[in-house]
Amino acid sequence: MTRRHSGRYLAGAAALVAATAVPVSLLAATGSAQAAASAKDVTANLFMWNWNSVASECTNVLGPDGYAAVQVAPPEDSMTDAADGHPWWEIYQPVDYNLTSRMGNDAQFQAMVTACHQAGVKVYVDAVLNHMARQDGNDTSYGGASYTPGTAYPAFSSPDFHNYPNDCPVSSDQISDWNNYQQVTECELDALPDLRTESTYVRTTEAAYLNKLIGYGVDGFRLDAAKHIGHTDLAALEGMLNKDKLTGQPVYMVQEVALGSTNTQLQPASFENTGSLIGFDYADAIKTQFSSGGDLANFGGFATWSLIPSAYSSTFVNNHDTERDGSNLSYKNGSTYVLANEFLLAWGFGTPQVYASFTWNNSNDSPPADANGYVTGTNCASGWYCTDRITGVANMVGWHNLALANNDPVANWYTDGTNLIAFSRGPDAWISLNNESSAQTRTFTTGLPDGTYCDIIHGSVSGSACTGPTVTVSGNRATVTVPANDAVAIDRNSRVPGSPASTFTVNINANATTSWGQNVYIVGSIPALGSWNTANAVALSSQNYPYWTAALSVPANTYFEYKYIKIDASGNVIWESGSNRFYTTGSSGSITFNDTWHS
Repeated sequence: MTRRHSGRYLAGAAALVAATAVPVSLLAATGSAQAAASAKDVTANLFMWNWNSVASECTNVLGPDGYAAVQVAPPEDSMTDAADGHPWWEIYQPVDYNLTSRMGNDAQFQAMVTACHQAGVKVYVDAVLNHMARQDGNDTSYGGASYTPGTAYPAFSSPDFHNYPNDCPVSSDQISDWNNYQQVTECELDALPDLRTESTYVRTTEAAYLNKLIGYGVDGFRLDAAKHIGHTDLAALEGMLNKDKLTGQPVYMVQEVALGSTNTQLQPASFENTGSLIGFDYADAIKTQFSSGGDLANFGGFATWSLIPSAYSSTFVNNHDTERDGSNLSYKNGSTYVLANEFLLAWGFGTPQVYASFTWNNSNDSPPADANGYVTGTNCASGWYCTDRITGVANMVGWHNLALANNDPVANWYTDGTNLIAFSRGPDAWISLNNESSAQTRTFTTGLPDGTYCDIIHGSVSGSACTGPTVTVSGNRATVTVPANDAVAIDRNSRVPGSPASTFTVNINANATTSWGQNVYIVGSIPALGSWNTANAVALSSQNYPYWTAALSVPANTYFEYKYIKIDASGNVIWESGSNRFYTTGSSGSITFNDTWHS
C-alpha cells in the first residue's frame, strides 16, 4: 500500500515560468486557520520518532536551535501487520482514537507535549480522519482492539461509512474518476473504509478526539487526506474544535490536498478557507531546480511561478510519501538534499518544514522497531537520518528566524547563469549556494556590515571564535569560495566577537598633475576609502610629485572599486573620468597601484 494515490499528477506539476524579476519578499501568514507570523516558524517533521525521542529532541535540539514547532506521526491506535514486517503505513490505518500507537502510550504522549512546550516548541499532530483501517491479514490493533473492516470498530459501525450505491456511485466503492468531487470525497481511497464525515455522530467523535489532544496542549494538526474529506465537512469539524490553550486562537491547520485535479473544487486553492496547505508544488520545484540538469538561476524569476500562495503554503523538500515514490528529493540524494533544505530555509517562501525520519531500502520498510512493531529510540548514527541536526540546516533555522523577524526581502541577487546563486535577506543575512561540480570563487555584495563572520553552514560561533571557516566583509562585499555542492552563509548573529578583519596593504603611486591649491585623493566603495563620501576621501602625499603616494591598509579577501579626485582649497571636487577602477585583495601581502589620472 502507498499513501500517495494515482491522482497526484493527473495534470502534472505546476508550471515553472522563469523570468528576470527579483523574487518577492516574505509574506506573513494570515487567516484564523493559518500560523501567526512570529520571529520563528520552522517546523521539524520528526516522522515516526517515538514520543520519548521527540521529547528529548525538543529539549536538546529543536528548542535551542530555534525551531518553532514539531510535527509528529499519527498517535491513534492503528492496525498492526506483523506478517509484512510492520510497514510504516500501519499508522495511517486507525482502529481507535485511543493513544496506544507504535510511538508510545497516552502518558508518554502527554509528557512529550509538556517537554516540547517547556523548550518553546509547539506540537502539531498528524490526524487521520478520512477513513479507518482496512483488512491486511490481521484484525487487531496495537492497543488490542478488534475490528471488522468497514463494519465494526470501537467507535464506528456500518452506518458511519460511505458505500455504494447510497454515497459512492461506483460499484467497487473505489475512486475511478479523480476529478469527480463526489467520488473523491465519498468513495474509498486505496480501499480504506471511508467515514461518513457529514454525519453528526462521526463529526462529534472526531472532534472529541482532536479536542482531547488540544486539551493535552497540542497546537495544531496536519489533516491527512483532507482533499477526500471535502470542504463542508472540514469546515464543520473545525468549527467544533476548542481554541489553542496557549494563545486562545484557533489551532493551526495544514491540509493534505494532492495536486493534479482539473476540477476546481478539488484544487488546493479551494481549501484555503479551512487552513494552510501542504506545498507539494514547491517541493516539486525544488527537485526540478536542484536535480541534475536543473538551473538554480531560475529562482530569480520565482515571483512569476504558479505556486500555492506563500501565506498558505507549508513548504518542504520531502515528506514520508514523496521521498518514497521518487517525486521529490530525499536523503538518498546526499549533499544535494542538504543544499535544498538550506535553500528552503533561506528563501523565505511559505512556512518551512524540515523532514527527519528513518532510512529505508524498500518503500514499505518499518522504522527501527522491536519484535512487536513498537518504534525504538532514535539513533541518528544508525537507522535514522536526522536532517534537523545537520550543522548547516540547524544553523540556517536561526538565520531564517533573523530574516523573518525583520521581514527582510530577498536582495543582492547574484547568479552565474546556471547553478551558482547568492542573495541576502535585507541587511541581516546572506547565503551563496553552489550546485555545481567544482568550487566557485566570487566577490559578492552581502549587504552586511563590515566584520569577520562565521560561516554557519560549516561551523558556529563559540565564545570569541568560530568552529569553522570565516568570511570577511568590507564595504558590504566579500570574496568567498563556495565548495562544490555546498553553501556558505553568514548573518548578523554570526559575527565573530572581537576578531579583527585581516588586512592587505595597497601602495598608491598615482601620476596626476594639478593646479595651484589642488590636492589628489583616493575614494572608493569600502570604508577604508571613504565609502564614496568625498569628505572622507584619503589624502595622498605630493612628496614625489607628479606622483601622489600613500600606503593604505584595507581588508583582505575583499573586492572594492575606487577613483581619484582633486580637491582645491575651496572644497571644489573634480573626479577623474572613465569607469570605476576595481581590485580584489588577497588573503595577505601587498600591491602597488601605478595609476595615471584619467583626464
